[in-house]
Amino acid sequence: MASHQHTDLHVSKFKAPQSLKTAAFALLAIGLITFVVGLMRNQERIWASYLTSFFFFSCLALGGLFFAAINNLTKAGWSVTIRRYSEAMTSFIPVILIGGLVLVAGMKHLYPWADPDVVASNPVVAAKTAYLNVGFFVLRLVLFTAGWFIFKWFIVGNSVKQDTDGFESHTLKNVGLSIGFVAFFALTFSLFSVDLLMSLLPTWYSTIFGIYCFAGLFQSTLAVLALIIIFMRRTGFVRGYVTVEHLHDTVKYLKGFTVFWAYIAFSQFMLIWYANIPEETEYYIMRSLHGWLGVSFALLIFRFIVPFIALLPRGAKRNENHVIAVSVLVLVMQYVDIWWMVYPNFFGGEMTFGFWEIGMFALFAGLFLICLMSFFTKFSLVAVKDPRIQEAINHHVTY
Repeated sequence: MASHQHTDLHVSKFKAPQSLKTAAFALLAIGLITFVVGLMRNQERIWASYLTSFFFFSCLALGGLFFAAINNLTKAGWSVTIRRYSEAMTSFIPVILIGGLVLVAGMKHLYPWADPDVVASNPVVAAKTAYLNVGFFVLRLVLFTAGWFIFKWFIVGNSVKQDTDGFESHTLKNVGLSIGFVAFFALTFSLFSVDLLMSLLPTWYSTIFGIYCFAGLFQSTLAVLALIIIFMRRTGFVRGYVTVEHLHDTVKYLKGFTVFWAYIAFSQFMLIWYANIPEETEYYIMRSLHGWLGVSFALLIFRFIVPFIALLPRGAKRNENHVIAVSVLVLVMQYVDIWWMVYPNFFGGEMTFGFWEIGMFALFAGLFLICLMSFFTKFSLVAVKDPRIQEAINHHVTY
């Protein structure tokens, strides 16, 4: 499959560095200990931190499948050699189902509508119980995660099968499957965001909340994808197939969705501020008290302004150290954003962060890394028999 223009094409069998394996299992152990101790000592805090980290890593897994799907349905050629990295992120999707079912055990500590006394005393919440009830919540959670898993099974399955037989039919099948996934994802992720995050304050609503969460999902996914590309290039597992040109275009995506996140965030805030309806404004009032106003401005500065300016120059998109710094910042602010959406609903609105939050993040980070390493060990790091591989190998960015 090598191009005459590229003689140094090489893909090694992935073998995870011992330091990475040790770190992943150490994070998992720390997280499990934290979770068990939290269940015994501080259930409200442990479930709030569990939800925050669970949603963070669920977004990365779904974002990986979304990236693969949009490149499949648009028949993009440039991304063929990096698509496998986004497909690897989908290996976490089964954990979403298991982790979601675990989350059900903590519902009474998280969701006011799961408490019969709250429902009985609040007519606004009572009016929403046809949708917000435990049985329907669990049913939606199972249906959404099962659907995502089925799409992942077929889309990623076709991709890795092609590594063996080279049949172009796998590529053609994935076009239709990806169209179906994007339609399914648009509805289900919006409702998933409403169920897990927006319903923490069941008296409040926003018609673009799902889009806001999606903007954060895809921005953070692109940051992880950029980091994986750099890791693969620096470790030498892949040579020739993945170049600075692929990193450049991935980072262009990242800059674009940095702007998209800011646009959706401003749209949601501006419409609520302008309408000035009490049941809508309470959300932002809560995030202007007890120190949360500083976090709100930090999101504006470090999730939009700094990454946007930092990624404007062409050279910045091609400088690996620079991209690592910006990508890490984006991921930190994605966590801060979810924390900002979750925590003002608890603890009297007081800002809190500490051991429990770090421990729960470690739990899911360890699981995510283990899933990635397992996927990379089983499958080729590049879809070498994809019919568009030559377009990816010869890809050059002109602007």
